Amino acid sequence: MHIPPVVADARAAFADSASVGLGFLPLGVAFGVLVTHSGIDWWWASLSSALIYAGSFEFLLVGMVAAAVPLASIAVSALLVNLRHVFYALSFPLDRIKGPLGKAYGTFALSDEAYALTAGRRALTWSGRRIRCLQLFMHLYWVGGATAGALLGSLIPDRVTGLDFALTALFTVLALDAVRDRKGDLSTPLLALLSALVARLLFPGGLLLAAFALFTAGLLARGLTARGNPRHV
Repeated sequence: MHIPPVVADARAAFADSASVGLGFLPLGVAFGVLVTHSGIDWWWASLSSALIYAGSFEFLLVGMVAAAVPLASIAVSALLVNLRHVFYALSFPLDRIKGPLGKAYGTFALSDEAYALTAGRRALTWSGRRIRCLQLFMHLYWVGGATAGALLGSLIPDRVTGLDFALTALFTVLALDAVRDRKGDLSTPLLALLSALVARLLFPGGLLLAAFALFTAGLLARGLTARGNPRHV
């Protein structure tokens, strides 16, 4: 039986995104619960997750909205929290996604998890349609989880803890998959760990940005060294 390419790519993308969905759904529920427990209307969780789709910043935004923080402060916070996406654009395969609307959505839906899955070697052969479907499924997981959490927020007590650990567990799994995908090459994760430790010691107030900058500089230095070494040509 012949399976249309669109269906085949959608099925493959769904399988690729399943592990992320296991983390996104409970985390989305936690976000929805936080929205309703903060005294904000439940539909705000659905609207935020659909139109902002910024994960960690959305959690921060709930407190800022509840405290009536000025719009300028919210804008600056959004820039600082999501500045890491500038580094993702260096290697995200946006060139494989066709059409201006497709590229626009691919840029909008570029999450940490989407980048992690598409940066591996096994994703080198993925079509733009498969990447776009992958991002769409992740987006739906987040919106669905947030909406469910907001609707059920009044039924979930404040003392329930542990939902936020889903994000930590998810990134742990993605990191292990990345190491396995590179067949045991530990140089990149060790460089990432070293960058984080140095940033923690020298720039504790801007750990994330400093760690990304150090990691990027380390990768560039390693690439230039490899290029200048005849054994790596």
